[in-house]
Amino acid sequence: MVNHIIEWSLNNRFIVMLLAVIALGLGGFAATTIPLDAVPDLTNVQVQILTNSPALGPVEVEQFITFPVENAMSGIPKVDEIRSISRFGLSAVTVTL
Repeated sequence: MVNHIIEWSLNNRFIVMLLAVIALGLGGFAATTIPLDAVPDLTNVQVQILTNSPALGPVEVEQFITFPVENAMSGIPKVDEIRSISRFGLSAVTVTL
């Protein structure tokens, strides 16, 4: 069966080349006219505030850094969520808009 197709293709080179050019043209036409729809980025906006204070323990970091930053960020319009973590010498506040 494959040998028959190869023989026919070799005997009818003009038809095979014409079909290849037509297929190439249709493919190019389809590629240029296809409607592309970009998918929007649906993730929310997050801002992370990292504060380094190596001399303070977790309780002091919470009192002196994390809590004031959370209070300041809560006044921003369109805030959905404020999360924070206080570690030894590090305060991380994440604000989700």
